[in-house]
Amino acid sequence: MTLPPPEIDRARVLCALSDLPADGCREFKLGRGDWPLRGFVVRVADGVRAYVNRCAHQQFALNYRPHEFLTPDGSLILCRVHGALFEKQSGYCVAGPCSGRSLIGLPVRIRQGYVLLADDADPEELAARYA
Repeated sequence: MTLPPPEIDRARVLCALSDLPADGCREFKLGRGDWPLRGFVVRVADGVRAYVNRCAHQQFALNYRPHEFLTPDGSLILCRVHGALFEKQSGYCVAGPCSGRSLIGLPVRIRQGYVLLADDADPEELAARYA
């Protein structure tokens, strides 16, 4: 990822939009130390969504390998531990052991080609809550 311009708060950068494939996803870590906020960004029809990398079932990480969060056809988010399926747009679980629950969404915005954690979200507080 190329460094964002100085007017962008680098502590809020989740990824470059160019690093996020069409209908794809990208893992990120935000924060320093042993317990950063771990999440992923996924492309949807009207932009992007971000979620904490934690299944709604038993709080395990959704992926085994970096950036692998989607079903083979790319239509849903897949928990590779329990097989739960989530809508990309809302994070709502449509099948599996956590059916009816949702992933934890994170507020994001796009600025100058970068996906950023929204200004009203505190990265340190989120990391402390979801690490």
